[in-house]
Amino acid sequence: MDFKVLATTILEKVGGKENVNHVVHCATRLRFTLKDASQAKTDELKKTKGVLSVVNAGGQYQIVIGPDVPQVYQEVIQIGGFSAAAPIDDPDAEKEDTRSPLSKALEGIASIFQPIIPAITGAGLLKALMALFSAMGILKGGTQTYIILNAMADAAFYFMPILLAESCARKFKCNVGTAMALAGVLVYPAMITLLRGAEPVTFLGFLPVTKATYTSSVIPIILGVWFMSIVEHWAQKVSPKAIKFFSVPLLSLLVGGTVTLVVLGPIGAWVSNIINVFFTWLNNTIPWVVPTIVGIFSPMLVMTGTHYGLIPIGTNNLATVKWDTVVGPGMLVSNVAQGAAGLAVGLRSKNPDTKQQASSAGLTAVLGITEPVLYGVNLRFTFPLYAAMIGGGFGGLYLGITRVARFAGGSPGLLVLPAYIPTADVTPLGYTMANLVNAVIGVIIAMVVAFAVSYVLFGVWAKKGKLDPAETGEKVEDEPKKKVAAEHADDEIVAVANGELIPASKLVDPMFAEESMGQTVGVEPQNGLIVSPANGTLEMVFETGHAFSIRMKDGTGLLVHIGVDTVKLNGKGFKVLKKQGDEVNAGDAIVEADLKVIKDAGLSAQTMIVITEPAVEGKKADFIEFGPVKAGQKINK
Repeated sequence: MDFKVLATTILEKVGGKENVNHVVHCATRLRFTLKDASQAKTDELKKTKGVLSVVNAGGQYQIVIGPDVPQVYQEVIQIGGFSAAAPIDDPDAEKEDTRSPLSKALEGIASIFQPIIPAITGAGLLKALMALFSAMGILKGGTQTYIILNAMADAAFYFMPILLAESCARKFKCNVGTAMALAGVLVYPAMITLLRGAEPVTFLGFLPVTKATYTSSVIPIILGVWFMSIVEHWAQKVSPKAIKFFSVPLLSLLVGGTVTLVVLGPIGAWVSNIINVFFTWLNNTIPWVVPTIVGIFSPMLVMTGTHYGLIPIGTNNLATVKWDTVVGPGMLVSNVAQGAAGLAVGLRSKNPDTKQQASSAGLTAVLGITEPVLYGVNLRFTFPLYAAMIGGGFGGLYLGITRVARFAGGSPGLLVLPAYIPTADVTPLGYTMANLVNAVIGVIIAMVVAFAVSYVLFGVWAKKGKLDPAETGEKVEDEPKKKVAAEHADDEIVAVANGELIPASKLVDPMFAEESMGQTVGVEPQNGLIVSPANGTLEMVFETGHAFSIRMKDGTGLLVHIGVDTVKLNGKGFKVLKKQGDEVNAGDAIVEADLKVIKDAGLSAQTMIVITEPAVEGKKADFIEFGPVKAGQKINK
């Protein structure tokens, strides 16, 4: 795949780089925040080689690429001149942003946490592997090797505030270095010792500093950098140019640091504790609820991008109490269930393309990346999605009842099962290797149920005629060629669609009814297959597909206009089958129009044939009697 070509095509079809406010990527998707989503050519993007699907939801225009998304993303930001994972400055963008507060908040959460996910994933899995090797007797605690590995595994969590400070600074549009320095204050060794001491702590002798632990914390630094950004923007306005270089960071760090330590840090720590207390209570009281709900509805959350709302909860749990029962377990069984449902489709389908796609995407999903199977298979057929939700629900229920927890991060799938091995810092809480065993059992339940339901529903869908014959292997006649008429003489004009041939006087559009552009006749179409009215050259095809013109071999110019005011649909519901400059015969299919789309928009589907340039000036065509006609039927005498 040529990533540069794909990136260029994507940028062009989302409306150009000028239409992009913000672009980030997750494991399989490019996530655009567009100034005007209506400018994006969604149908064309879906047909682009290298694009699995396109989803416009949750305030984001999401283009599903698959595992190659990092390479495509790098080309996108290079071609577009964007900063990696950073918004493009546009003062008007916020004013024109019509997204709901929830969508904005979730997009903000996604942009803050996404850059640190690789760090905590790698560190978490290293921690899980250390637990595995320790249990096998390969790695011994207290050795120099163990201490070095433990530093590698713990650093990302211990210095979580510094990691978050960088992405928060980009989100809140303030200086990255100053933000990271503020985070450094929270984890500075002498500050940690001071806040752990027995004596009360004050700043300047009168400002009380609440004793709290900020290592591995999440919320305090987010609040701190947010406030510091306000101070920085204010300092930029009031500071004289001559001293801005040092006055802005000085005020930002001094005022931001003071308010963070005295007010916002304690508030953030309190909120973190409340979250921990709530989920600890939930885990002890009704532990089956959250994993079951997440197991069932994760596909819906992924489709809308709202699964990012769970990330800070899971990250906060792992960083503070060292375990998570909220995000990891439920998403683990959901992901493997989606993969199993897709694998069942791959096994049952007789279509080689579907079989290949479902098998490869299903395998990717059980390993933790679900978008290819979600968009390429499960949503396409719908029944595998139902199967995945059922399997995810049963698997989540088992994990909840057995109180399975994860102890490290990672993309939920089979590859992160080591994250369910209890680490040294959670074994005092009562977790044993039974946690891993139950996690494996939950995964098996989810996969078996999802596979079985998907396998059975394939047959049900086939019996109800909801599947293409190619999927079931049924023998069908070859698809009829999209040419509906026999040979015609070069001076013949034919009906462009099945339906009723009507005179200009019965056309609803006044311009065509008055024959302002030339002699006109109309067809009230019964279906959306629009064919060429004559032998000749396709002189022009409108990009929106709603009109085209033919130059007949005798020089006559014909215009075919599909529907009234259908240019307003901007191409929606129209599929062009030929291109400008093609030689065509009367009856050759030119455009497929979706009459339902046209009528749902409140527009007329009347299709007009206009003789814009007669071969002989002033000459009129003599049409047959008006009434029922077939596409390709001669209509001039």
